[in-house]
This record gives sequence, structure tokens and C-alpha cells, in this order.
Amino acid sequence: MKSVGLRKLKNRLSEYVREVRSGEGVVVTDRGEPVAELIPPGQGVEGKGVPWALRALATRGQLTLGASNKASLYPKLPPLLKRRRALDLLAEERGTR
Repeated sequence: MKSVGLRKLKNRLSEYVREVRSGEGVVVTDRGEPVAELIPPGQGVEGKGVPWALRALATRGQLTLGASNKASLYPKLPPLLKRRRALDLLAEERGTR
């Protein structure tokens, strides 16, 4: 995804609109800070909540975005030790204080 300053975008708007029409997104910056994205219609809903830089890297194949962090996606693991056994181990470790 390209990045362009506000002033340059204003001066060359038609050029950047053509790029967006061809499928490439453009990040608009103001004094180096991202303030907006120009993307083709229908591409904005899918990546909500994901920073533009990460989406750009994923588009280029340089990283893979993970699944959302919902507990239902991951299997529940049984505890490794029974509660009583863990307390016994802690008491043994601490000794008599």
C-alpha cells in the first residue's frame, strides 16, 4: 500500500484515484501521520481493526494475519497438576517460614 502526503494527494488526486481503481490502496498522511485510506470499494470491511501497515504486509505475502482472539477458537486444556498437588509443591518449596 502506497503512502502519500496530503499536499501531494491534492495536487495529483486523479493519478491516485486511478491507482485505487486498479486495486492498489493509498494511505494519506498529514505531517507523517496516517489519517485516511483510499481503497477500492468492498475492501474496507474485511480488515477492520487491523492496522494498515499489517494489512499491507499481508497483501504482499510478508506476513499472515492470525485469527481473532476468541476463546471458542482454542481448545480448553486440562490443568497439568491437580490443585492439591500444586499446593503441596508450593509448601515444599517454601519450607517452614
